[in-house]
Amino acid sequence: MNNFLNRLERRFGRYAISNLAKYIIGGYILGYAIMIVDMMTKSNLLGFISLDPYKILHFQIWRLVTWIIVPPQSIDIFTIIMLMLYYSLSASLERTWGTFRFNLYIFSGMLFTVIGAFILYVICYLGGAKMENIGYIISLAFSTYYVNMSIFLAFAAEYPDMQLLFMFIIPIKIKWLAIADVILLVYQMLTNGISVAIAIIASLLNFIIFFLGTRNYRRVSPSEIHRRQAFKHETRRVNNVTKHKCAICGRTEKDNDNLEFRFCSKCNGNYEYCQDHLFTHEHVK
Repeated sequence: MNNFLNRLERRFGRYAISNLAKYIIGGYILGYAIMIVDMMTKSNLLGFISLDPYKILHFQIWRLVTWIIVPPQSIDIFTIIMLMLYYSLSASLERTWGTFRFNLYIFSGMLFTVIGAFILYVICYLGGAKMENIGYIISLAFSTYYVNMSIFLAFAAEYPDMQLLFMFIIPIKIKWLAIADVILLVYQMLTNGISVAIAIIASLLNFIIFFLGTRNYRRVSPSEIHRRQAFKHETRRVNNVTKHKCAICGRTEKDNDNLEFRFCSKCNGNYEYCQDHLFTHEHVK
């Protein structure tokens, strides 16, 4: 898959949007402004731009794009902190992967989310549900929340040992937070019905594809494992070879760092002796 991504980048890389996270956060700010207007005027402007397959099929085409600015949750201090965190993680991923690959990761997550919404719409249509009602349910279940989660999971996969301050106090490696999030996502899929399950799978499909498709599996192949084991065995064997060995007691330099060894000039052959037997041995004739 890396070769495929490299070809795409050579061809379309010049169209990549630099610092994409800045525009995503800017879209959220606009979405929160619309949310505040809705609260003040009792209108439903957000409902007019949300992801609703039923209304998209009835020529409200703008919803294919405008749902991106719909905030996944109401605004509070925790939301502001999370948006700052996701901006930081996104900027780091863009520096790590490059602008084009990060763009592709985010936009593919959004595309899969739209596809997932239409898949759920078709399932409900075949099941005989009222399309007007299911469209509203889909607009609630499908948002950029899980796309943002895919950013966190991707960062954890790239930097598993980086530490974050959990509850702003407890240092914890980001991989453990990611594992906890995955467990929570599985729990939500099993307990919240098919709509949430499809939303989670569709929105995180970009992470699954990127993670499985760009890993170097050669290092876990049987031949590579055998090569590493053989190398370790040979290294241990070489390290166990000694330079000196007494012909009488068999001691080597590994038995005592202070031992001294000499060859005997009176012995017929290359016989080496430690300091204790150099002068007391019987000469070999």
